[in-house]
Amino acid sequence: MSSSFFIKKKENPKFSKKGSKPTVSKRKNDGDSGTTKKRVKKLNSRYNEEISSDSETEGPTSHKKRQEDEEEVYEETPQEKKLRLAKLYLEQLREEEEKKAEEETFEDDLVAGRLQDEVLEQKGKLQRLIAKDLLPPETSEIRLLRGHKLPVTCVVISPDDKNIFSAGKDCSVIKWDVVNGKKLHTIAGGRRGTEARHVGHTAHVLCMAISSDGKYLATGDMNKLIMIWEAEICKHLYRFTGHKGPVSGLSFRKGTHDLYSASHDRSIKVWNVDENAYVETLFGHQDVITGLDSLSRQCCVTAGGRDGTVRVWKIAEESQLVFHGHEGSIDCIQLINEEHMVTGADDGSVSVWSVNKKKPLTTVKMAHGCHGNAGMEQPHWITSVAGLQNSDTIASGSGNSTVQLWKCGRGFRGLERLFTVPVTGFINSLKFSNSGNFLVAGVGQEHRLGRWWRLKEAKNGLYIIPLKRQSPQQEEPNIAE
Repeated sequence: MSSSFFIKKKENPKFSKKGSKPTVSKRKNDGDSGTTKKRVKKLNSRYNEEISSDSETEGPTSHKKRQEDEEEVYEETPQEKKLRLAKLYLEQLREEEEKKAEEETFEDDLVAGRLQDEVLEQKGKLQRLIAKDLLPPETSEIRLLRGHKLPVTCVVISPDDKNIFSAGKDCSVIKWDVVNGKKLHTIAGGRRGTEARHVGHTAHVLCMAISSDGKYLATGDMNKLIMIWEAEICKHLYRFTGHKGPVSGLSFRKGTHDLYSASHDRSIKVWNVDENAYVETLFGHQDVITGLDSLSRQCCVTAGGRDGTVRVWKIAEESQLVFHGHEGSIDCIQLINEEHMVTGADDGSVSVWSVNKKKPLTTVKMAHGCHGNAGMEQPHWITSVAGLQNSDTIASGSGNSTVQLWKCGRGFRGLERLFTVPVTGFINSLKFSNSGNFLVAGVGQEHRLGRWWRLKEAKNGLYIIPLKRQSPQQEEPNIAE
């Protein structure tokens, strides 16, 4: 068996070679056979790979996807990746710097605009043109706050526009919440003869003022007294005495706690509320002083009643400027900005003034119409005026149950009627909110200074009149000439 096996192997032509020795031939054939087998295996594996069933059934989409994956894996070198990330980082830095530069430019513009407005405001030449955008309110939007038993004589609004303070002939002072219209505090009035023990007023309150930081509230009455309150909780702090007649006007200098007061004794007094101290007295008017107002300058303006004058008092210089214009008693006055003011008189006229002119810049006669029989008509008295600070909008009130809104012309030359708001009663006090979003009217059945007429249908209280604007565009400041 073994010999036949070797003979068969020896006779195999596939691995035999002519002329070679059997032993050597066998070794060579063995080596060639191994190498050949390896080559055949590699070739077959390559062919198998190329003609495998998977490759045959693989579609063009899968083949393309595999090529794309290979390209994605091998298309970017480390150096290219570093370059790409560096470019992205530089682009991000550039965008951040551009955004920062835009924000800084915007902030610079805001600061520059605000500084310009403040400079114009200090010069008394800032006039924001907002009157053209105001819309007349609907009757249903006007709110009435009732709490006073007798006519309301004066109102003020807190600097943040959240609260209203009102006082009246019932000697009481009430603090209101603007949003819900509720009473927050009430300082009840007392009876005559109880001044020594009653904390509060015992006579008609004619005027009031609040400091620009909302800390102090000052009220003045017919008993010649000025009372200082802590506005937040309506706590009584001080009592100023010195006037020899009813206190008819009060105003805090803006940014300070210096208080100016006016009286029917024809004098102006200056007080320091922080120190609870009297400073000085100024004289000049020839009749009772009916109104007073001030802003940030160390001066105040007053209306002199039947002496027919408006006066600007320069406190530091102890001097005064005298202005003439109305034909009747000047009953109310308010500053629009540092150099312009509006007044109303019982001759039915409304006038706008500049501190640089001795005569009014403009006057509207019979601003609220007339009353009386034919041939004996008399103009309705102007009982209150108000000016929205540093704007071209003013308001006037009268005994004909209307509040009239006006638009000032360029440089405060000229007055144009905007619209009328019906409010039944005597409009004894008017105040614009600091934001200009609403107007408050203190209303009563009688005039604040007397009982010449009585409107029984009127309700004693406060009316909050919303001031809606036609467009939300920002008002453009105008430089008053």
